[in-house]
Amino acid sequence: MKKIPIHAKSNFEGMKKAGKMAANTLDMIEEFIKPGVTTEALDKICYDFITSNGGICAPLGYKGFPKSMCTSVNHVVCHGIPSDYELRDGDIVGIDVTPILDGWHGDSCRTFFVGNSFTENDPKTIKAKRLTKVTYNAMMNAINLVKPGIKLAEIGKSIQSYVAKYNFSVVRDFCGHGVGKTFHTEPMVPHYYADDVVDYADSITLEEGMFFTIEPMINAGRFDVNVSKIDSWTVTTKDRQLSAQFEHTIGVTANGCEIFTKSDNFENTRLFQILDSIKL
Repeated sequence: MKKIPIHAKSNFEGMKKAGKMAANTLDMIEEFIKPGVTTEALDKICYDFITSNGGICAPLGYKGFPKSMCTSVNHVVCHGIPSDYELRDGDIVGIDVTPILDGWHGDSCRTFFVGNSFTENDPKTIKAKRLTKVTYNAMMNAINLVKPGIKLAEIGKSIQSYVAKYNFSVVRDFCGHGVGKTFHTEPMVPHYYADDVVDYADSITLEEGMFFTIEPMINAGRFDVNVSKIDSWTVTTKDRQLSAQFEHTIGVTANGCEIFTKSDNFENTRLFQILDSIKL
């Protein structure tokens, strides 16, 4: 295990600015997420927004990734590549953006609802709505636990136990990660708790100044996934059932944590309003 970076208080300001740009990007893109729009068009809109505001799109060219953000539709778990796919009423789509501002990375993802069927209580959208709300709640429950002195394992335990109540599963092949002026660094942040991560997750005690993401990927069916043999990026559920994801970048403070990618406008978004209306 590599050393986990511990950041000075002055570094929080840089992360807050990058995180704010990520939040603003996800707030901005919502109005364009509608049936008939291609995920490639969404990619261009986000690219233009980030670059016109002085940012750099971290995913573009990262280890060969060809686009500026990830768009993960329905049974795509993560790392979906924007394409000519036209969104359809009843789809869910995860939009994962990471702008770099002054060298700092703001990494965030939201799963959005596509079309009017989600606001008209179409029975076909019940599972997608429940899955998406459970995923969001699981992330926020875990974030609320973060403070100096707790074990990293508590994050995965919290997410796994909450998700299990609704008979959903936590993806195990991908995890959260340390972030700052480097896109991916220590610590790894498992969103589950099982034999293969016990020693690692129990060995790390959170400290003030740690920066990392919490980004659970939750499947409606089993946790098993496949990675595309065609593009080597797109991750899908093995059973082709739905998957949802939310992500925030946080920094551990003296008494808790700060969500760098928090949106001041989130409660006014269509996404929040739908989530708030869902009864579990």
